[in-house]
Amino acid sequence: MSTAQAPTQKRVPAAKPNAFSSGFGSFIRARETGILLALVLVVIATTAKNPTFLFSPDGWRDLLLTPSILILIAVGQAIVIITRSVDLSVGSILGLTAYLTGRLFLDVPGIPILAVFAAGIVFGGLLGLINGALVAFAKVPALVITLGTLYAYRGINVAWTGSDRINASDMPKDFLALGTGQFLTIPYLTIIALVVLVAAGWYLRNQRAGREFYAIGSDPDAARLYGLPVTRRILVAFVVSGALTGLAGVLYAARYGTVNSQAGSGYELDAVGAAVIGGVAIFGGSGTVWGAAIGAVLLLTINRALPILGVPDFWQRAVVGVLIIGAIVLDRVLSLRQSRKLLEERDDS
Repeated sequence: MSTAQAPTQKRVPAAKPNAFSSGFGSFIRARETGILLALVLVVIATTAKNPTFLFSPDGWRDLLLTPSILILIAVGQAIVIITRSVDLSVGSILGLTAYLTGRLFLDVPGIPILAVFAAGIVFGGLLGLINGALVAFAKVPALVITLGTLYAYRGINVAWTGSDRINASDMPKDFLALGTGQFLTIPYLTIIALVVLVAAGWYLRNQRAGREFYAIGSDPDAARLYGLPVTRRILVAFVVSGALTGLAGVLYAARYGTVNSQAGSGYELDAVGAAVIGGVAIFGGSGTVWGAAIGAVLLLTINRALPILGVPDFWQRAVVGVLIIGAIVLDRVLSLRQSRKLLEERDDS
């Protein structure tokens, strides 16, 4: 009497998510998405209160133009923070390069505008190199070093500038047009900021050297043991930050037309705030320049929106402070959750 065998059931493999659903899911989970939604809500709420905030030529222009300089600085700041450092001297570097820009036009009549841009970028990069060398070779925390150079660079700026001031009449009209001109309703400054943003985002994501910044920020000691050029990458991060701030200083002169010894004051905190609000981990190792750029736009849009929404001046900076604290707390919570998840997966295996 034969025994009937039960038919074997074939295991049907789970359907793999297609590229669209996977990409859309990643987009929804991204930290940058939440910041972008917050920005959209602020714009909608403010426009509902005052339609000219967005639906007017000046409103649209200001929405794009106002954050452009901060975006450049925030991109460089994000790269530095990703390596587990911070650059508090960017405001002073901006002030120095902005004044240098005006002096070049005054002292070297007929100097090409491109030469002034190159001088500002190189000068900012050299100041960033000083920061990076002190951090990388002296082994002193970046917070201490750049706090010192913040005051040192500002002191040099005050001594150099004195009671003098660069005015719009001291600079060529073609140069000043860069600060106010548009192409297809998009300001030139915004286009420059977007080009830099795309280049930096592509480099960090697709180049090995760019990915090494994240490895160094996640665990510098492990990165050294693995053979990564930690010192070189830290130097590069600060040089890039200084160079982008130098570019921002040149554009600052074009945008505002007036430069004095206090130009750039406060930009260091705005740059750190933009990066942190945009999802760049203050402890290093994670975040994107895209998030930092969105954070810069959100930060300055909130500053413009709160008076329209009837929020007193006293509370405007407090709102920004709450956003920064909330971003840091959220980052810490997500980091602890991720660590707990990794430990559970290790125990299960």
